[in-house]
Amino acid sequence: MLYLRRLFSQELAPVAQCDFIGCLQQTPNLLASAGFTGAPALESLTWLHNLAPCFPLRGDQIQVIHEPQHFYETLVQRIARAKRRIVLASLYLGTGQLESAVVQTLRHSLQAESALRLNVLLDFTRGTRGALNSKTMLLPLVRDFASQVQLSLYHTPDLRGMTKRLAPPRWNELLGLQHMKVYLFDDAVIISGANLSNDYFTNRQDRYILIEDKPLADFYAQFIERVQEFSLAVAPDASEGLHRNWRILPYEGTKEQFIQLAKQRIADFVQETFERQARAKELNPQADTWVFPLMEMGQIGIHHDSVVTKRLLSNCVAGSRLKLATGYFNLTQEYMDTITHKCLAKCSILMAHPNANGFQGAKGPAGGIPAAYTLIAKSFYESLVRRQQNHRVNFFEYEKPGWTYHAKGLWYYLPEARLPNLTLIGSSNFGERSVNRDLETQVCLVTANKDLSQRLQAEADRLYDLSQTAEREIVQRQVPRWVQAVVRIFRNFF
Repeated sequence: MLYLRRLFSQELAPVAQCDFIGCLQQTPNLLASAGFTGAPALESLTWLHNLAPCFPLRGDQIQVIHEPQHFYETLVQRIARAKRRIVLASLYLGTGQLESAVVQTLRHSLQAESALRLNVLLDFTRGTRGALNSKTMLLPLVRDFASQVQLSLYHTPDLRGMTKRLAPPRWNELLGLQHMKVYLFDDAVIISGANLSNDYFTNRQDRYILIEDKPLADFYAQFIERVQEFSLAVAPDASEGLHRNWRILPYEGTKEQFIQLAKQRIADFVQETFERQARAKELNPQADTWVFPLMEMGQIGIHHDSVVTKRLLSNCVAGSRLKLATGYFNLTQEYMDTITHKCLAKCSILMAHPNANGFQGAKGPAGGIPAAYTLIAKSFYESLVRRQQNHRVNFFEYEKPGWTYHAKGLWYYLPEARLPNLTLIGSSNFGERSVNRDLETQVCLVTANKDLSQRLQAEADRLYDLSQTAEREIVQRQVPRWVQAVVRIFRNFF
């Protein structure tokens, strides 16, 4: 076991953290008047304007999707109606019948609209696992519509050398993944934590919001294009090579140079967007909702989402409430310390019951993952008890017969607010992987729109209504000794 840790750690030299937030704050003249126009109750959240680009819009431009089947139907319908662009960023595309129907719908749309462009960004290791995989599912589109389709596979710069040669499939995914979930159709974008596969279309619960806004859709389309530049491009002959705008393979040459160039590509783009949106914020006087895109790319030294999330947790005032959901309970130590020592909100943490964990019953070491998350939650709860904070933080476990749970995010209620004023939604599980290993994005949505707040409340209620308080079960549940040993050594990898 120690040998495996050395094998997976030898390529992981620490990456100097990019002063990403500092870059955004180099334009103080743009920040002086930042705020939520017409919504004085949100004044305590105005610091968000200093940390991320802001896209003002109306609450009726946002649709909250509740069910996996509705998510799937929306994907297919939007693909069929797209005229100019489709962007799909996910961990992987599954290989079943529902996924095949998605590919066929893409084919029909590309045939019907010669001006339509399709950009797909998936993870290299997950997307090429097995003989039938995401790449083979999409390769016919690359071949038949070469001028319209760009298929990219993100390859972590940490998978190189001996580790790349020796690490078997699945194990090579431990080092880092493309984990963002962005589904874009013309001027509408779905932000979610759900992948493009059968379970996520049928009985794996996640979160999904559809936002109809051209500036935000433009941002995400261009953002994904930037990531595609330093990802591997799939050619019609199935080979994988450099993007036309890139010169360094992620697994060859100097790792530091690749990281520096990739980091600069993203930082420059977000900085440009930040300045443009700061100047344009007064162009939508009817805005009652504000969307702040957040990204986390620890592999290339960009820490943005985690900085905003920590600031949000630490700024929670007395009398406020916080609901935090994660598909996999492995909060970073920094998040747990912030909740314990700096957060004054009443916190409700929602996670998967072992029976609703996608790894429950898996063969081999993966079968111990649900017990590992129980162990981490137990450790956090006992820490809260020692510090006399357990009265303020409650644990809930989601369980629905025949379903698994993958929803993540956060709902924040200002003091005396009955409905949420803010939500975080996207791909991050708030864990070690999300902060340090995977590519993540989520949006911070702040609203003064009562109807939207009611819909976000209904979303949270649907999840929490299928949960039970879990403190006693977490403490009493048995965890095998081998799982305890694995967690001590490998916690940063899951």
